[in-house]
Amino acid sequence: MARCFLCRSVGVFQLLRTQTPLSGTRFYSHTEPEPLTLRQQNNGIRRIILNNPKKRNALSLSMLESLRENLLTDVDSDDLRVVIISARGPVFSSGHDLKELTSAQGREYHTRVFHICSEVMTLIQDIPVPVIAMVNGVATAAGCQLVASCDVAVATEQSTFATPGVNVGLFCSTPAVAIGRAVPRKVAMEMLLTGSPLSAHNALLHGLISKVVPEDRLEEETLLIAQRICQASRPVVALGKATFQRQMSQGRDAAYATASRVMVDNLALRDGQEGIRAFIEKRKPVWSNKAEKAHD
Repeated sequence: MARCFLCRSVGVFQLLRTQTPLSGTRFYSHTEPEPLTLRQQNNGIRRIILNNPKKRNALSLSMLESLRENLLTDVDSDDLRVVIISARGPVFSSGHDLKELTSAQGREYHTRVFHICSEVMTLIQDIPVPVIAMVNGVATAAGCQLVASCDVAVATEQSTFATPGVNVGLFCSTPAVAIGRAVPRKVAMEMLLTGSPLSAHNALLHGLISKVVPEDRLEEETLLIAQRICQASRPVVALGKATFQRQMSQGRDAAYATASRVMVDNLALRDGQEGIRAFIEKRKPVWSNKAEKAHD
């Protein structure tokens, strides 16, 4: 398809050279602060950049609302195939802004912060396209939760991951939801109880991230993954992602029942049949990228 042609044909460095300038999600004048997040999209790949390095990209209420907007904008468009979340500065994200969590803000405000945070984390897993975390630096507390919530995570060798809330009197209970589903229970509990950081290589060993790369290869390696996702049929990827998320909360037998039903549904898709025909005919598939059925 035309919309994915460049994803298949151009190299990573050519893609980088042709990207358009980053734009913020809010209009602002020269006297106003820069937007908290930046969004840019080319060739099916949406880049969302946390853009508040002076505050260690803290997930303030405003930052979370901006991130939610970035995720939801045109999320059902056929032109969107994958999302990459990264950050400016040496800290990917330090987690919640503790200044928003004082008694002065009050219980209602605190409830709103954690409600929006939970909404953003579940959105990452529920939207129909894969979300990749591209991490270069420190990811702590809700920042670590953000990484754990993504479908794929690529990190540099110097990156670290921690849930240090216990050390400031605030146990990382909400980060534990995502982290506890990404790493073994005892690893998660050690992180939560001690606040001790995991190195990138230990994070990879325990399943918190997908890949560790040198800093000078982070952009290239992440975009290669994104480009490979662009080569697949959008409805097939969306169906597969949704099924996988559902299976993770099911027992073995229920998961197999779900997977079997979805495999049959996948075969009924026009793109499902096109992929099989292309394999048999030894050619590249030509995706419709539409959730159209080939048969009932």
